[in-house]
Amino acid sequence: MNILVVKANNRPSTEGISSKMYETFITELEGKDVNVTTYDVFEEDTPYLGQDLFNAFGKVENGGELTDIESRLLAAKQKAMDAITAADVVVFAFPLWNLTIPAKLQTFIDYIYAAGFAFKYDAEGNAIQLMTDKKAIFLNARGGAYSAPEAAPMEMAVNYMRNVFGGVFGMQIIDEVIIEGHAAKPDQVQEIIAAGMEEVKASAQRLVELTVKA
Repeated sequence: MNILVVKANNRPSTEGISSKMYETFITELEGKDVNVTTYDVFEEDTPYLGQDLFNAFGKVENGGELTDIESRLLAAKQKAMDAITAADVVVFAFPLWNLTIPAKLQTFIDYIYAAGFAFKYDAEGNAIQLMTDKKAIFLNARGGAYSAPEAAPMEMAVNYMRNVFGGVFGMQIIDEVIIEGHAAKPDQVQEIIAAGMEEVKASAQRLVELTVKA
């Protein structure tokens, strides 16, 4: 089984909880019979999607000479798509920042959110999922308590990821580990994080067991 882990937090694990979730998950997979690849959205060269990319598409079609930014965009987009294509399971380790996902993770999604790759339209204009053979796991950290009914509508990180990867792309979301409330409850921070990391380890173990069964 090929596992792609998308790391979307560049804070050190001593400060960024989702960074620690990433490290814990990776450590738990060490020595197991799985192929693990990390795509770090903060380490990759990922220019933001915009007109430069569309200009590049036009030049490729017409044989024009690409600028540096256009070449970088095409290379980055292809690398992201290749990483997803090669994966059986995609694990995302990401924080909730200002109610949503980090911009670098959004850029990675922009690269792969493409008709003909992640989904397509049928003759009637209905969207057809093209990644139903892949599975996804979400490892998310958020300092507030957004699972509460009154706060849940404001949470646009995990909900967004579910809608994109499960809804539009058709991946089977097989696990979610969410650590929340550690900023809102400073007197319980150690207990909250410790319990969350145990869940991360359990998630990695469940993935290994799934691999054995497969």
